Amino acid sequence: MEGADISFVHLGISINHLQNGISIFGFQIAYYGIIIGLGMLAGIWVAQSDAKRRGQDPDIYLDFALYAIIFSIIGARVYYVVFQWDNYKGDLLQVFNLRAGGLAIYGGVIAAILTLTIFTRLKKLSFFSMADSGVLGLVTGQIIGRWGNFFNCEAFGRYTDSLLAMRIKRSLVNDNMLNAQVLDHQIIENGVEYIQVHPTFLYESLWNLGLLCFLLWYRQNKKFDGEVWWIYLFGYGLGRFWIEGLRTDQLILFGTGIPVSQALSLILLLTAGAILAIQRRRAELKSRGEV
Repeated sequence: MEGADISFVHLGISINHLQNGISIFGFQIAYYGIIIGLGMLAGIWVAQSDAKRRGQDPDIYLDFALYAIIFSIIGARVYYVVFQWDNYKGDLLQVFNLRAGGLAIYGGVIAAILTLTIFTRLKKLSFFSMADSGVLGLVTGQIIGRWGNFFNCEAFGRYTDSLLAMRIKRSLVNDNMLNAQVLDHQIIENGVEYIQVHPTFLYESLWNLGLLCFLLWYRQNKKFDGEVWWIYLFGYGLGRFWIEGLRTDQLILFGTGIPVSQALSLILLLTAGAILAIQRRRAELKSRGEV
């Protein structure tokens, strides 16, 4: 593992020369963009497959996806820029420079919710019925998309020496993602500086994979339209609340020192949990003829 750009030191896995993109006819294409694109395509396929299973028209989900992808990218960018405004207020053109990075998944999710709300109203469809299938595609995209962070050497956590500890050459990392705790544990080998951190991108990808497996298992037993959707919000909020607490690149809620994504995760967790409890109780009473 000596000299590797990135390695999982306790698993014996290393990559000596990590590339973050490919060149086609002189045009550089980032792996991040490729992976996000693959995640979107896989997500659409999963949502359409579930729609077919439920006897719905899968083309409706493709129509929605064409709008959702555009507005989710915009939402993810806006969310990031708002909470990193100090980095953009001096050069507003950088707001549009997506190649420099800066997308926040929660902004994308919020934009997708708003888009689905408008879409279902215009098409006179059920928001929660579509959300139950659409969310399976969303979490699929999240599972795959997080690996874009791996190639960008970003979205990691504080120092750790745990089983999944990830060691990265410091020269590959944006200094804005480094904090004192990580730098205090910096490792130098043969004159090369490394940081060793929690691979939080991996934690979130694996958490979402487990969540998807649960949703695919549970979907046939749902008690009401929207239940799969609310379970996703509860499960994702729970996992993200924990994982966000480890990260070094947190977006901070203005003047509070509170990570905004961690606060939002807690709100989702509590809200979805309460709605699930209420709706399941109503469904149970209805099945017994007491409502």
